[in-house]
Amino acid sequence: MEMTRYRRVVLKLSGEALMGDQQFGIDPARLRQYAEEVRAVSELGVQMGIVIGGGNIFRGVSNSTSGIHKATGDNMGMLATMINALALQASLENLGVVTRLMSAIRMEVVAEPFIRRRAIRHLEKGRVVILGAGTGNPYFTTDTAAALRAVEIEADVIIKGTRVDGVYDADPERNPKAVRFDRISYLDVLKRDLKVMDLTAITLCRENHVPILVFNMNRPGNLKRLLLGESVGTLVSEEQ
Repeated sequence: MEMTRYRRVVLKLSGEALMGDQQFGIDPARLRQYAEEVRAVSELGVQMGIVIGGGNIFRGVSNSTSGIHKATGDNMGMLATMINALALQASLENLGVVTRLMSAIRMEVVAEPFIRRRAIRHLEKGRVVILGAGTGNPYFTTDTAAALRAVEIEADVIIKGTRVDGVYDADPERNPKAVRFDRISYLDVLKRDLKVMDLTAITLCRENHVPILVFNMNRPGNLKRLLLGESVGTLVSEEQ
């Protein structure tokens, strides 16, 4: 078996990533692509937890002008993450990957409740653990949920899959002269307001010494290459 760079990881995916070229919902081709990427890494023996957003189905409202209180909107968003989590679980199991779905909101009919020790045990047994419903609380993003779960399950790193190949000093999709960083500190991310993850997530990672790797999840094979130690994406870690 090939030696991997990390033993236990949390993969953070946005809900929007599942849309593919659609305007909303789940693109079956993109879903299968992600499942195949995860299977390839699982076969290397990497213990993987996955946190997925829900923005392709519902995004929590930023204010109450829509008539929905923000707390209610965020609760709706957390339920949307469970739809994506169930879809990802089904796609992974169709490929023969053993999974467990754990929810921060109790819904025993479709998922186990998130219990730290149980999640770690699943990982130790080689199961891919999908961590749904965010933190279970409104006003927190799924970025923060990924950081929280990474700390709780003692992950070596958070791997954030995006549609660009790392962290840039400007939006590379709008500015062709944007410069990519190979490595950057948590503090520089905060000072430059680079939107890698939200403020709470970055702070939580910084305080608990959890590095973040940002990479292009849409490039086939990238996840495996990253975990085998190739130079893929941008590493966010302690001050340089």
